[in-house]
Amino acid sequence: MSDERPWLEQYPAGVPEHIDVDEFPSVVAVLENAIDNYRDRPAFANLGKTLTYGEIDTLSSQFAAYLLGELGLKRGDRVAIMMPNCLQYPIATFGVLRAGLTVVNTNPMYTPRELRHQLVDSGAAAILVLDNFGHTVQQVLADTQVRKVITTGLGDMLGVKGKVVNFVLKYVKKMVPDYDIPGAVRFNDVLAAGRKHTLPKIDIDSGDIAFLQYTGGTTGVAKGAMLTHRNLVANMQQAAAWIGTNVKYGEETIITALPLYHIFALTANGLVFMKFGGLNHLITNPRDMPGFVKELKKTKFTAITGVNTLFNGLLNTPGFEDIDFSGLHLTLGGGMAVQRAVAERWKKATGSTLVEAYGLTETSPAACINPMDLAEYNGAIGLPIPSTDACLKDEDGNEMPVGEVGELCIRGPQVMKGYWHRPQETAEVLDADGWLHTGDMAKMDEKGFFYIVDRKKDMILVSGFNVYPNEIEDVIAMMPGVLEVAAVGVPDEKSGEAVKVVIVKKDPALTEAQVLEHARANLTGYKRPHYVEFRSELPKTNVGKILRRELRDHPAT
Repeated sequence: MSDERPWLEQYPAGVPEHIDVDEFPSVVAVLENAIDNYRDRPAFANLGKTLTYGEIDTLSSQFAAYLLGELGLKRGDRVAIMMPNCLQYPIATFGVLRAGLTVVNTNPMYTPRELRHQLVDSGAAAILVLDNFGHTVQQVLADTQVRKVITTGLGDMLGVKGKVVNFVLKYVKKMVPDYDIPGAVRFNDVLAAGRKHTLPKIDIDSGDIAFLQYTGGTTGVAKGAMLTHRNLVANMQQAAAWIGTNVKYGEETIITALPLYHIFALTANGLVFMKFGGLNHLITNPRDMPGFVKELKKTKFTAITGVNTLFNGLLNTPGFEDIDFSGLHLTLGGGMAVQRAVAERWKKATGSTLVEAYGLTETSPAACINPMDLAEYNGAIGLPIPSTDACLKDEDGNEMPVGEVGELCIRGPQVMKGYWHRPQETAEVLDADGWLHTGDMAKMDEKGFFYIVDRKKDMILVSGFNVYPNEIEDVIAMMPGVLEVAAVGVPDEKSGEAVKVVIVKKDPALTEAQVLEHARANLTGYKRPHYVEFRSELPKTNVGKILRRELRDHPAT
């Protein structure tokens, strides 16, 4: 199958078989190209403020100059960014990359336990954190190699209005817990300090690591996928070639509601639409659906990306039907399976087909996308995109024929370099021929469309985020009242899947409320169990391995 590519015959007109991965040597070159071509065009908007490509150029250069000139960071050093979508995000991200450093994207909702692991594992030398999450950083700082903390308020880039925003968040809405980090420096002071330095010419190699993008591990430990500049540029070129046949350069506005710390938004929105000279309209809190709809009513947008839960949430929010969709020509869904009912409702409400894509953190992320001219939802994850091969393998590594189920394997220039400092786990997913073993079981039809059938791994997919049972089990097992625990995914109408824990008690007095409270303290929102079930024993193999599949397929009645 790897020699035969039936999917090429299904490629829409204008989509090439291969992309030019060498057109841009780095992500920085993509940014500089956009700056040259679209300097006065709007690049990023958030909370009523818009920055042009020229302003992003100036501000990100200042941030980069600070990191090198004031902090003395060296090529390859890691800088963590812990924020929701706001204007500081692109400034800092491009600043880190322009300085020849590596971005460690960090979920701001992490608990101290999760954050500590990521900072220690990555060896991050500095972290930029939004004030709302400063208290979390404070709790773990002493255990890490972080030398400098940069703090910022949500309103810091908004001028006079921003001071009001910061005041309201802290004193009225009480959304900014107190914290005290000696030596921390404010974001705006960093930019001012950066102005005193000239950013030297930095040579960035295409093989340099641009992002350490953390993803769950089968051992319950999050691993950093090493995504190089070449990986990101390749995936940007692939996605741009696929969706760019009907875009207008310099005129697109894309709604970026998924967080930029998630690889989907980072590449599809941040990089692809930067190449197009488009405007990224950043949504800070998409969970506030009424506020999100209000924002959409004020914006004439042409594209939106999201996960199934986001689209479903919008469809069920009053006022959504009053939005002007006349400019919308691109809706891309990924991160989790798109449900047929949601896709059909979206098409009816907006006139735009919800096109499903498939990818992984390890593939930067896009691997398969459905044709953009698809008339309606087809249940497939799409076709392998340009310069990408896909095949299905059985347990012995043999390729499966058309219509047969096997593990989906991906090969292409977007496949990660490997896992940070984890050669053994890298070898488990990347074989000698360069195939990435995804852990997803799939089949291919005679036209080359791929369909996900099941997951080989026990991974749970909650609203597009990977949740690994081992991590949940390790956390719940910390409770003295727990003898044994297994975590599984159960179907959930809202999030696709939800986490359920099945527990054998050591202490008969242990309650569901105690379990949920413990999970709240140690796990970020999407990882927390929604369901707790107590049993007298767990199903096991004859060697004592817990049979999670049996718990999923045969729940207690």
